[in-house]
Amino acid sequence: MELTQHIVTLGPTAVELVDRTMIDLSRSNPAFRPVIDAALIGEPQAVLLVEFAGDEQAPLLKKLDDLTQLMGDLGLPNSVVKLNNANAQKALWEVRKAGLNIMMSMKGDGKPVSFIEDCCVPLEHLADYTRRLTDVFEKHGTKGTWYAHASVGTLHVRPILDMRRDGAVKMRAIAEEAAQLVREYKGTYSGEHGDGLVRSEWIAPFFGPRLTAALGEIKTLFDPKGLMNPGKIVNPTKQDDRSLFRFQPGYEAKEFATVLDWSEWGGTEPGASTSGGFGAAVEMCNNNGHCRKFDSGTMCPSYRATGDEKHLTRGRANTLRLAVSGQLGPDAFTSDIVKDAMDLCVSCKGCKRECPTGVDMAKMKIEFLHHYKARHGYTLRDKLVAYLPRYAPHAWAFGWLLNLRNVIPGAAWLDEKFVGFSAKRKLPLWRRPLLSSIGAARWQKAMRRAKAEKTEAYFGTERDVVLWVDTFTNYFEGPSQYFPGVSAEAASIVLHKAGYNVDLIGGATGERPLCCGRTFLASGMVDEAKLEARRTIAALKPYIDRGVPIIGLEPSCLLTLRDEFKSMFPGAETEKLAENAFLFEEFLVREKLAGRFDPAKLELQPIKQKTALLHGHCHQKAFGQMSSVEEVLSWIPELNTTTIESSCCGMAGSFGYEAAHIDVSMAMGNLSLLPAVRNANRDALIIADGTSCRHQIADGASREAVHVAVVMATALVQIA
Repeated sequence: MELTQHIVTLGPTAVELVDRTMIDLSRSNPAFRPVIDAALIGEPQAVLLVEFAGDEQAPLLKKLDDLTQLMGDLGLPNSVVKLNNANAQKALWEVRKAGLNIMMSMKGDGKPVSFIEDCCVPLEHLADYTRRLTDVFEKHGTKGTWYAHASVGTLHVRPILDMRRDGAVKMRAIAEEAAQLVREYKGTYSGEHGDGLVRSEWIAPFFGPRLTAALGEIKTLFDPKGLMNPGKIVNPTKQDDRSLFRFQPGYEAKEFATVLDWSEWGGTEPGASTSGGFGAAVEMCNNNGHCRKFDSGTMCPSYRATGDEKHLTRGRANTLRLAVSGQLGPDAFTSDIVKDAMDLCVSCKGCKRECPTGVDMAKMKIEFLHHYKARHGYTLRDKLVAYLPRYAPHAWAFGWLLNLRNVIPGAAWLDEKFVGFSAKRKLPLWRRPLLSSIGAARWQKAMRRAKAEKTEAYFGTERDVVLWVDTFTNYFEGPSQYFPGVSAEAASIVLHKAGYNVDLIGGATGERPLCCGRTFLASGMVDEAKLEARRTIAALKPYIDRGVPIIGLEPSCLLTLRDEFKSMFPGAETEKLAENAFLFEEFLVREKLAGRFDPAKLELQPIKQKTALLHGHCHQKAFGQMSSVEEVLSWIPELNTTTIESSCCGMAGSFGYEAAHIDVSMAMGNLSLLPAVRNANRDALIIADGTSCRHQIADGASREAVHVAVVMATALVQIA
């Protein structure tokens, strides 16, 4: 802050403060971490973002050199990170613009509270003001978060307070001392945002009795009945009037035993069965409305389809908050009121990545469904979906009979009437599983062919990987028009060609397959999901102990190992599994960056299709993995790939098959994905890693979509 008054002499258009708290919170957001890391030298307690603008670049680069020289003269040599790239500049400013919401993503009972963040003092006093205000915070047992407009002496300072307990008392005390400091430095208490309920009480001490009275007279002349914005500017309410707070006197989230670990939010020990963390996670929503966007990203697909606030991440979070705090009546958490709000949540996890405060509604829905279903019971459809991985090894033998549902007149109607799957949808066709004896023989033949076409020296490297064959890939995926096998075979061939020894894992014929538990979680059967998770962890442990990567094809299944497993069984074991679990394309890019794999080894050749449309699975997007898909596709010569700017495809597991949701499902798909596919050239390749996404595209656009592994296998020398 001492340096700011010198920096402004260079004529910057902005000098913005970002403190250590904001740096750390930004790093915890996967969307912001790489941006922040690229802009830092070491581990600073704070940074200043200094911008120069103009019509020509050369003078601006000179300004950056002047800034570097100035910092050296002021005792901070080598402290300037120059960002000349427009994309890098934009990305960094996006982090700064999200500053408020990033600050509000702080977990725990205390939150940065807004009531002195508009104070403004002259630059020559800014350092002293900052130092003395920090002392005030320490005196009252807290600290502040600092960011924003250093260039004009308006820092957005927010003390961390627990407004459900003693926050109001501390707020009053801090506000009084801060006001005294601002007056001493001849500053203003509300320098940017105005006054409102929070700061109107402080107008009189700064403006004096005559100006304050004049404001009252003007208000009375234009609004004699006091109808317009009562309590603001004139006749203000008290700043610490708790009746106006979000957490009013007596607010308390009701306790109940949770089935997922919420200690990250509640400050309890990992795995503790308490709802305290759940309530705190719900309260992370600060109503910023970022989930209302329509133009980019994933969240919130149901709101985009209905336009109803109830079907919005914010609407659901507020409903849950009112329910767990008893404001919707007794037992509200397991009531139909909450069910109606949660019903159209497709667990896309878009909010997990895109919500600036990190609201994880997909995880909240699992917790809610567990309690709701425990009270109201499971439907036949719930059980058919949830137990699919367990009965699939036996049901596939009768697949020819089950597949008749799609072709016999009236069968789909009966299915909808008695089970609830929409007659407007064709259900996925049962196929002979890859892990059956015949399928395994076919896979072995493909592997022998891949091995024969390598040099022994190249193939013989001891680089083992495990390919996780999920239930949907194993039992419901058939050959495409581009490749004679399924995506697991395609991935195996590519991995072998890349020099890795592939071990398939999932479950042999007649055996209970390994399962991520996703279908159980989607139905609220968390206890059953935990059984599957334990089996999977035990089966994968020998590989994990050796550091063998676990590679998956279906994003929702593989990423369950990275996400929900840690919520069901927090600890070192699931952390280690999460660190070793990768999507197919993610693994290849990771190996390339580590120098263990050269894409040139694949000898990929041009394929028949020259253009491709890529749709990202919601969970791929939520975990920031779309760049990996785009990169591996760029390795294929002459293939021009365009990523569709789409939200959820609308299928979302079984959601889109359900009669109750078919219309909303299609509405989601028709927002951007399906029109883009319908309008694509008939020769264009359609790529989608999610099995649900591929079915939605087939139903809604009559086009076949394939997994990225299939595209890569098609481009291999021996396949082309």
